[in-house]
Amino acid sequence: MSNELFISSTQKGERIALLQDKRLIEYHFDNAESHFAVGDIYLGTVKKVVSGLNAAFIDIGYEKDAFLHYHDLSPNIKSLNAYTKGILNKKPFSTKLKGFKLQPQIDKLGKITDVLTKGQPILVQVVKEPISSKGPRLSCDISIAGRYVVLVPFANAVNISKKITSKQERQRLHKLLYSVKPDNFGVIVRTVAENKDIQELQRDLEECIEKWEAGIRALKSAKSRDRIVTEMDRAASLLRDMLNDDFDNIVVDDKENHDKISSFLQSIAPEKAKILKYHNSTKSKLYEQYGIEKQLKSCFGKSVSLPSGGYLIIEHTEALHVIDVNSGNKSTKEEDQEATAINVNKEAAKEIARQLRLRDMGGIVVVDFIDMKKAQNRREINDVLKAEMKGDRSKYTILPITKFGLAQITRQRVRPEMNIITKEKCPTCSGTGNIQASIAVTDTIENNLEHLMEKQNESGVSMILHPFIYAYYKEGLISRQMKWLMKYKKWIKLTKDSSLGVTDFHFINSHGEEIELN
Repeated sequence: MSNELFISSTQKGERIALLQDKRLIEYHFDNAESHFAVGDIYLGTVKKVVSGLNAAFIDIGYEKDAFLHYHDLSPNIKSLNAYTKGILNKKPFSTKLKGFKLQPQIDKLGKITDVLTKGQPILVQVVKEPISSKGPRLSCDISIAGRYVVLVPFANAVNISKKITSKQERQRLHKLLYSVKPDNFGVIVRTVAENKDIQELQRDLEECIEKWEAGIRALKSAKSRDRIVTEMDRAASLLRDMLNDDFDNIVVDDKENHDKISSFLQSIAPEKAKILKYHNSTKSKLYEQYGIEKQLKSCFGKSVSLPSGGYLIIEHTEALHVIDVNSGNKSTKEEDQEATAINVNKEAAKEIARQLRLRDMGGIVVVDFIDMKKAQNRREINDVLKAEMKGDRSKYTILPITKFGLAQITRQRVRPEMNIITKEKCPTCSGTGNIQASIAVTDTIENNLEHLMEKQNESGVSMILHPFIYAYYKEGLISRQMKWLMKYKKWIKLTKDSSLGVTDFHFINSHGEEIELN
């Protein structure tokens, strides 16, 4: 299995695509100005305590107050509150919690009114980003994630990932981490820590402690709504959580981002630094060259095709997601309808597992498979779906397929669903149905280019074009691009971009900024 990560930088943020065996399985957009990301720690203020919900609403700076349920308070909330209050009151508490006396744990079935009061400052961590009309969801079970371990302040236990099944290895990790962890800190050992030596584990633990200490130093002078600890960006967190021997390619098209990721790889996995590559081609954009743009356009949208000719219809509502499986005009050599249904449903199950991860769909998902009469066949499809979803990092539950062919899936949702508009609106007519004749677009380009070259005396100009127009200017023994060189004595770089409309184009100056045309 081959994993590849492609990171393309734009003015609004980073586009991150994860490919498995050349097939797109995850896509993220990391907004450069995003706040309230999962993992961020804030100093909030209790705005309202609602005993009927056994929850509180916390002001952390979002337009709507964030939600904090009693079950998300953490058993050690009294210790956290006492420490936070002491730090804000300038008490000389150690950032490493040395000498700090832990408070008694709270009752699992208690009331939130016994723990929180209106106006109280509180340290909280985002566990679910703002989705739709809802504000962020919070937790007071503070944790700092590293590559091999997760640091949990105000606790003392060492817990090992359930995916590490070897009893001997579990005992080894438990003994090692217990011997190096500081007092008043708990540790959760991640799956990737299996068979790692003590030096790597200790270095990762120390980095988590340094991150916690930096946050506490910021807390000393913080005001309400301030972000105390910032979770690393999406690309780095993906590498931290997923980087393994299967990764053989990481491609970045921004030099600054390349250097940052190179430094990060050197710190977490120096042996993997060599797989990082810098894409600086002027002929085509990163996503164009590796065929990712085409995959994005074909994978998102209401209808998704299956290899055999069947297709999925994906509908989204406020309450749940519905996926309908259709056989389409599939012509097969199967003997009967049951055999046809099984084959289409198998393909659908594989694609559904991919779509859930790709679009980051969460909550309740109902899948209407093609009807199958035999219970054995329904179990077979259910097994295929479970097998395909094993690689999903989100928590999920799959119920058996009913006799009506319905499968019910719940999947953890911590971020807004990823969606890409696949229907293109005409860049000229804005959907009215009338556009400038496409044959005339080259005249418009020529006129604008002449104005930029001769009137404004621009240099280092490049153009971004639809692939059809790009090919037009490149064709011939002496291409039109070469004729421009002879006419203006300057080389005009051309870049193709299939996300543009056929009549759309952009001129870019030597500083990489778009030139506004009259």
